[in-house]
Amino acid sequence: MGTSLNIVENNLHEVAVQGRPYLFHIPSTSLFEPGDLVGDIIGTLRGGEHTLHSLCDSLAGRYPAEDVSGALGELQTLQLVAGGEAVAEHSPPLELENFPLTTVVLNVNTACNLACTYCYKEDLDVPSAGKKMSFETARDALEMLLAESPDQPRYNIVFFGGEPLSNLPLLKQVVTYAEERFRDLDARIDFSLTTNATLLTERTVDYLNEHNIGIAVSMDGPAAYHDRNRITVGGKGTYATVARKVEMLLSRYTARPVGARVTLTRGITDIDSIWDHLFNTLGFAEVGFAPVTSGDIASYNLEPEELVEVFANMKKLGEKYLDAALQDRSIGFSNLHQLLTDIHEGTKKALPCGAGVGMVAIDHEGDVNLCHRFTGSELPRFGDVSSGLDKDGLNHFLNQRMEQKEHGCNSCRIRNLCAGGCYHESYARYGDPVKPTWHYCDLMRDWVDFGISVYTRILADNPGFFNRYLSPRSAQS
Repeated sequence: MGTSLNIVENNLHEVAVQGRPYLFHIPSTSLFEPGDLVGDIIGTLRGGEHTLHSLCDSLAGRYPAEDVSGALGELQTLQLVAGGEAVAEHSPPLELENFPLTTVVLNVNTACNLACTYCYKEDLDVPSAGKKMSFETARDALEMLLAESPDQPRYNIVFFGGEPLSNLPLLKQVVTYAEERFRDLDARIDFSLTTNATLLTERTVDYLNEHNIGIAVSMDGPAAYHDRNRITVGGKGTYATVARKVEMLLSRYTARPVGARVTLTRGITDIDSIWDHLFNTLGFAEVGFAPVTSGDIASYNLEPEELVEVFANMKKLGEKYLDAALQDRSIGFSNLHQLLTDIHEGTKKALPCGAGVGMVAIDHEGDVNLCHRFTGSELPRFGDVSSGLDKDGLNHFLNQRMEQKEHGCNSCRIRNLCAGGCYHESYARYGDPVKPTWHYCDLMRDWVDFGISVYTRILADNPGFFNRYLSPRSAQS
């Protein structure tokens, strides 16, 4: 009788764009037009049980048997159709011996000169109580990076806090040491930092420019939004100061594009006006949005209906992005920019980010944290700069998240783009960093479908956009 053929629905997602069908191959995060034959094979198999022989008979009036057999073989290779063979339902256990560590985040000072109401940092201190990282700890962190992952062509050092510019002397010491150390190894070293901009001076900006240190600025939009939460220790709004500093920064700094990072809290969902102010008025190259849904202070968390509104407004801005892309312009909407990059490059994530694999954060005491969000938290540390990584601990943690079947992620169509979502978001919301961010699931699936639609429109009408705007951005990240 032959083997019964079945569609592997967990590996296949169909999307219609302007009336044209596309198949999203979930395992490889690839997108393609199926064509009439593949579309008819899928439709026929969904309509009833078939073997290869009966499938060829059903389609005999339209396609030769050898064409049906060949297309079916391709679908089986892609694991979109199964004929009795086993199809993997979840990722195998991860056993890393040599972690491909390329990035360290240095928490150079626990202090910040601002008192932003929604700050997630659990080790945050007021300026007078800040705990600064020593040069010896920072140096040991770089040496740990090289010991754990030697012979890499490129390494990254990220300065974080608190406010990283509040420990500018250490930053400069690290840059001097790293530039010489990595030059001797013939390896590229990239520096970056996230700042509230208030401590920027012309001399500091010129230094950052000279050493090609990437800059992201935390800013929440025009004064009416920014001054709600981004305030001084004395309770005053900081918009006027930050806007003035940003104007100076963008007039002097030429090393890299400067992006703005926006935090959205309860009552703030106006994506378009925030983007317009930061991109068109102030002149940031990119604007990215981070909704707060699981902060320690519940009154700042977006309500569920507000989160829905945020995603709806992101799609509206995405339509502007699409219109601009078709005119060969980028409007710097980094959330959509990143999604399109993942689709274009066929990103396949077994884990949501590089935390614990390619990147770790070092606190002021030299302990290894999963990422910068966990410094000061109760999550166990994963080694220290003297003894190196706790690889057994990291393996155990990462495999807990990779167990997709247990979490229900193995049947999700965006599993290889999401991989369960942010560890810290899960930790803050559920008290367990290995649980998926379930409260985002439906919204993220819809957002990815929107991204697929935008991607196919640009691919059809201006394919060169990706090489001109996505590839250079990806190379800098």
